[in-house]
Amino acid sequence: MPATPEALKSAQIAATAAHDKLATDIVAVDVSTHLALTDIFVIASAPSDRQVVAIVDNVEEQMRKAGMKPLRREGERGGHWVLLDFGDIVVHVMQDEDRVFYQLERLWKDCPAVPLELDQAPGENAAHESDSAQGGTDTPEENGASS
Repeated sequence: MPATPEALKSAQIAATAAHDKLATDIVAVDVSTHLALTDIFVIASAPSDRQVVAIVDNVEEQMRKAGMKPLRREGERGGHWVLLDFGDIVVHVMQDEDRVFYQLERLWKDCPAVPLELDQAPGENAAHESDSAQGGTDTPEENGASS
């Protein structure tokens, strides 16, 4: 049975909150057919322990605002890999090197990815619009044209 609509909504809230605090490589994986404990893993990276904690704090705050509180929060002391368990989703925020080492996506490669809608990083869109206004630097592929 695929992830519930509530889990999909929760995953989007968590991913957006992580993105707002500059998390990188944010993915969501539907593990519902392989695990009875949760529906979705949201996985995000950060370059430092302070950034990991900032991301986790924002995810927890935004989820609380949406009416969800974590059942468990683990790993905060070291700041390398923090796990927030919300029941239907589990959020993993990891330092970059730990993410590479543990390769959670590889462990769950048989599970489908959950599409996430994340805005561009601050300043990305403005830089792109500035390029376009100056005659554009888009390639035909970026404009949707095919060769």
